[in-house]
Amino acid sequence: MAGVAAPHVEARESAGLGFSHREILVTMSGLVIAMLLAQLDNMIVAPALPTIVGDLGGLEHLSWVTTGYILATTVATPIWGKLGDLFGRRITFVSAVALFLVGSMLCGMAQNMAELIAFRAVQGLGAGGLMVGVLSIIGEMIPPTDRSKYQGVMMAVMPVAMIGGPLIGGFITDHLDWRWAFYVNLPLGLVTLVVSWITLARLPRGTGRARIDWFGTALLTVWITSLVLIATWGGTQYDWDSPQILGLAALTVAGLVAFIVVERRQAEPIMPLHIFANRNFVLAGGIAFISGFALFGAIGYLPQYQQFVQGASATNSGLLLMPLMAAVMVVSIAAGQIIGRTGKYRIFPIVGSALVATGMFLFATVDTGTSQTATALYMVVLGAGMGCLMQTSTLIAQNSLELRDIGAGTGASTFLRNMGSSLGVSILGAIYTHHLTASLTESAAGGTGSGPGEIASMTPAMLKSMPEAVRHAFQQAVTDGISHLFLWGSMVAAAGIVVALFIRQVALRGSKPAAKPEPALSDAN
Repeated sequence: MAGVAAPHVEARESAGLGFSHREILVTMSGLVIAMLLAQLDNMIVAPALPTIVGDLGGLEHLSWVTTGYILATTVATPIWGKLGDLFGRRITFVSAVALFLVGSMLCGMAQNMAELIAFRAVQGLGAGGLMVGVLSIIGEMIPPTDRSKYQGVMMAVMPVAMIGGPLIGGFITDHLDWRWAFYVNLPLGLVTLVVSWITLARLPRGTGRARIDWFGTALLTVWITSLVLIATWGGTQYDWDSPQILGLAALTVAGLVAFIVVERRQAEPIMPLHIFANRNFVLAGGIAFISGFALFGAIGYLPQYQQFVQGASATNSGLLLMPLMAAVMVVSIAAGQIIGRTGKYRIFPIVGSALVATGMFLFATVDTGTSQTATALYMVVLGAGMGCLMQTSTLIAQNSLELRDIGAGTGASTFLRNMGSSLGVSILGAIYTHHLTASLTESAAGGTGSGPGEIASMTPAMLKSMPEAVRHAFQQAVTDGISHLFLWGSMVAAAGIVVALFIRQVALRGSKPAAKPEPALSDAN
């Protein structure tokens, strides 16, 4: 049966689904908003958290406002991807948007911290379907030869959200009620809901007769939840060798092994294991993980250096990331255009990994006297590398799969990028904190530092009021932490070069025939 369907599937994808350029642009408007919502939410909410605590109380549970959202999003992502394969992209995507909006509305109405955390989890469950839904819809409605152009635009939304989110969140917190950090999603989300429902009507609906793999879904939730909690708590709330982290690690391994055993026996597994038999798909997943690790690790800690050492304000430190984000945007879009015209993509992950490794190594050389101009140039190098990686990893992953698996595959790729982000922030943060503390301890022993006990309470404003010797010692400690953070980050990025070298150039489906694909690669995309 699969052999009969394969030519039809390939023909349908080669020609697309017959959408006109105008129809694609209208559809893309709704998808861009959805992608923006998915990326903006945490960035907008972060500046409002102190005000939320002042209103609702529950300081001891504050971290769960973010952790609950991330956890729900990460768990839901591969599940939404598979549901799209089974029941069609339109209904699953619209359902995800609707759930996200319901969660946003409930968050704005929360009366205590427990309610807010619960409603953030609801919001996160919906958000998990936004990014994977957008990329899967593009993968189904647009031929592979043109797909990179549109995916490049979508990936360019991410840096816009990372800069715009904190600025919007700060404005809302200062001039409106914190609840509008959640209500702001409603008008934008409703536009996405209406546009998507109308424009996606021609997408295949799916049979709806397949049985959902509930057991596999439960096991997937167990091991992903454990893994996300390790990434969130490791090195921060608990030591890496603590019973809590080791217990979660054991649960992750046990859950993953049980998940693999169950999925091998399912007719419609929630995450088809055969997609991992494809070399290019696995390597693209590795690139997605590394790109998430590098980007969020860098963005998470660069403001520390900019504020404490270079003297930037909180707002200006966000604006100082503009060279990084602009480079990501420009290169991501340009890479999409070049791939669309030439069909050649293998060079981009290789060059991208090399640029990311170079950019991170340049940041490892900073000292207390490094200028903002120099760090801006380093950001351009790092951002250019990220632009090469972020969109090509999704393109390669989708080009390696049959059309029936594109949702599950995109979900797996997105999950790997999310896990790279979480682990990047956690692991690089632990490295930063370790060297910062060690440097402060050393300077305090010499009578010139403030001591590690003051790290948690130190602010840029407080630092400016400190004696010159103390200020210099603290700035040196921050610089030492940043240098080691980026040195280790550059090693991870360098590993990406090795991964990228093993990627094979396989003709994009719908392009002129090239060499015969590797045996593990299906022709039925």
